[in-house]
Amino acid sequence: MNQSRRPGVAEIHVPFRDVDMTGQMFLASYISYAESVIASFWSSRPEVDEEPIYSATKISCILHRPLHYDEPATFTAAVDKIGVRSVGFIVSIDTGDERAAEVEITWQARGREDQQPVSLPEETRDWLYRFLD
Repeated sequence: MNQSRRPGVAEIHVPFRDVDMTGQMFLASYISYAESVIASFWSSRPEVDEEPIYSATKISCILHRPLHYDEPATFTAAVDKIGVRSVGFIVSIDTGDERAAEVEITWQARGREDQQPVSLPEETRDWLYRFLD
C-alpha cells in the first residue's frame, strides 16, 4: 500500500492477490486496507498515560461499485462518530471522481486490566473532534 503524505490516506492499485476470478476486489480486502488506513491515522494521536486498548466492535462495508484488478483507489479515513466509550471511523474508497465503497468501523475503549468498556481519554476525545466530519 502506498501511503500519501497525510496519515489516514493511502493510494493503491488493486493488486492481483486482492481480486477474485472475475477480477473484482474481495470484500475482505476493502476492510483490510481500511483498517491499515485507520491505523496510520491513529498513529498521529497524542500520547496518553494509561491509555485504554481499542477493539473493533462493528465493521461494515458498503459497495457502490466493485474495484477491479490494477484500478487506482484512494482510501481516506475520517472520524464519523465520537461516543463516551467508542469512536466511529468511516473510510471512503474513491477511484478517480467516483466513490467505489465506504467502510465503517467502530472501536470501543477497554480497560487494560479487566477488558471492560471505559471512557475515551479527554486528550484523545479533543484530538478526535478536530477530525469530525
